[in-house]
Amino acid sequence: MTAAEFRSIALSLPETEERAHMDHPDFRVGGKIFATLGYPSAGWAMVKLTPTQQQLYTIAHPDVFLTIKGAWGRRGATNVRLRAAGAWLARQALTDAWRNTAPKRLTAV
Repeated sequence: MTAAEFRSIALSLPETEERAHMDHPDFRVGGKIFATLGYPSAGWAMVKLTPTQQQLYTIAHPDVFLTIKGAWGRRGATNVRLRAAGAWLARQALTDAWRNTAPKRLTAV
């Protein structure tokens, strides 16, 4: 997975826009961040999961997902090692993060 592929998947989700936060590209829905690129450094990304989702991803794929230290991590902020993530897994994590953040009118199916 490359940063360009991660960006493409994020931007394919409904009503997602790319902005920047603390000098990192971020992806927002309804004005709220659900993912970023380049944190903590190039080759990494972050997805905003629930603590339960975070636990499941980090246990099932410890080579791909890592809990961010501190309060943000305890709330579900999870790093993604892009080189280790495949497209399917990255899409699943981004979709979960998007659903966690998107307005209810977008997630109601």
